[in-house]
Amino acid sequence: MYHDLREICWWNGMKKDIAESAAKCSNCQQVKVEHQKTERSSFSLFDSPLSKPNPCFTEESDIEPLKVYMYDLEMKYNVGFLKGSSHYNAPPVTIDTLPKWPKYTGLRKQHSVEYWMLASLLYSIDDENGHTREAVRVFDPESANVFFVPFFSSLSYNTYYRHGNDSEVKYDDQLQERVLIRKAKRLVAFVRFVSLIESKGFAFWVELVAPGLPSMGYLSYVAEIMDFLQKSEHWKRSAGRDHVIPMHHPNAFRRYREKVNAAIFIVADFGRPPPTVSNLRKDVVAPYAHVVETFEADDISDPYESRTTLLFFRGRTDRKDDGKDRQQMKDMLSGQKDVVFEAAGISGKGVNESTNGMRLSKFCLHPAGDTPSSCRLFDAIVSHCVPVIVSDRIELPFEDELDYTEFSIFFSREEAKKEGYMLDQLRSVSKARWVEMWGYLKKINHHFEYQYPPKKGDAVNMIWREVKHKLPATQLDVHRNRRLKVPDWWR
Repeated sequence: MYHDLREICWWNGMKKDIAESAAKCSNCQQVKVEHQKTERSSFSLFDSPLSKPNPCFTEESDIEPLKVYMYDLEMKYNVGFLKGSSHYNAPPVTIDTLPKWPKYTGLRKQHSVEYWMLASLLYSIDDENGHTREAVRVFDPESANVFFVPFFSSLSYNTYYRHGNDSEVKYDDQLQERVLIRKAKRLVAFVRFVSLIESKGFAFWVELVAPGLPSMGYLSYVAEIMDFLQKSEHWKRSAGRDHVIPMHHPNAFRRYREKVNAAIFIVADFGRPPPTVSNLRKDVVAPYAHVVETFEADDISDPYESRTTLLFFRGRTDRKDDGKDRQQMKDMLSGQKDVVFEAAGISGKGVNESTNGMRLSKFCLHPAGDTPSSCRLFDAIVSHCVPVIVSDRIELPFEDELDYTEFSIFFSREEAKKEGYMLDQLRSVSKARWVEMWGYLKKINHHFEYQYPPKKGDAVNMIWREVKHKLPATQLDVHRNRRLKVPDWWR
C-alpha cells in the first residue's frame, strides 16, 4: 500500500502513518497474508505513474524544510555566556562542542529561545520516526531561504546589563555592535587613533578615552568583525529582511533595534519597541521557556475534583505599565474562597511552590507584567491549568495554528478589575467544559517544550515553521526594495 500510494503523493512520516491506519482498519485486517505485498507493487494506480511524488496536504504545513544559513560567530557571541568565565571565547560552536543548557531558572531560562534555535541547526538527524525537521542548516548561502544570526542578545543583556556594572554594560553594547551593520569606518578610525597613542606609551590615554573596555587588541578585532559584516553581500542584497535575529528579552538589542528593524525578530511580545521596529507582520512571537516542570503524570481519573483551588497566582505585583493591575487584582482576590494569590518572586523554593499550586488549581491567572506576556502562561500550559489571560494587547505564539480559546479564558483589563466579575465567570464554567480544556492542554503542551535534540512539533520546530510563514511577505519586501527608488512611497 505504501509503495503504491507514494506514486501519487508523499508526506513526512508517511510509512508510519499508513502502518498505524492499516492496523486500525478492520477491512485491512481481513486481507489474507498471502495477498499482502512485501515488495513494491509491479503496477501503479495510474497507467502512467508520476515521475516524482507530489506532496499531499497534511497536518504539517510544508514538506520542504526551511533552509537556514547560520553565520559562524565565535563562542563569545553565544554559548560562551554559558561557560561561566567572563568574556569566554573559542571557535564557532559545533554539535560536538555545544554545551548543555545549565540548570538555570528565572530570566535566563525564560528567554533561552536563542540557544534552542542555534542547537536545532547544529542537529542534523531526523527523529526516530523519520520526521524531517522544520529547518535545516545549509552551508551554501546562495541556497538559503533565511540567514540566522546566532547572537545571544537576551543572555548578553541578563549577563551584563542586569549586573549594573558600567564596564559590563559597555561590553554588552560592544557585542551588539559586532553583529550589526553600522558605523564601522568611524570605529576603525577610533581604534587606529587609540592604537597610535598606545604605541607611543601613553597607556593612560586608553583608559581615559575608553574606560572599562577590554584590551585595544580586542577592540581592534571588534572593528574588523564589524567591517566584515558591513561588506556582507547577504545582508546588503535584502537590507537584512531575510535575516533572523532572536531578541526575546524585551530589552535585548535595546540600543540598536532600529538599525536592523527590517530583519525577522524572534520576540516574546510587542510591548516595548514601537511598531516601526517590531510588529506581527514580519516578526515571530515565541513562547517563554517554562520554569516549572511539565506535569507528565497528569492521568488522574477525575482531574476536576482533584484540583481543589479555583484560581491560582504566584508572582510579583510591583510591575510597570499594564502590570500595575496586578496589585489591584491582589486587593480584590486575596482572601476569596478557593483562590490563592501570592506576591512572590522566582527562587528555587518559589518554583516548587508554583509547581504544586498550579497542579492543584483549575485556573491559573495570567495578568500582564512589565510587558503583555510572561512566563506564567507557559508554566500554566505545561501544568494543564487552564490559563486565565488578562490583557488588551497580548500576542500569542503559533496563533495561526492554535486557537487559544479552546484551552484558555480571556478577560480585558477592565473586566478583570470589576469586583467579583472574573470569579463569577470562572465559577460558571461547567465541569464538562473545564475537562475539555484540560484535555486540550494535554494535547498541545508539546508545542511549548524546548529540548535537544528537537522533536516533531516542539517549540523550536514551531518557531522555524512560523519563520517560514513569514517568507512570502519577506520576499515581497526584498524584491520591491531592489527596484524602488523611493521606498514606501505610499506612506
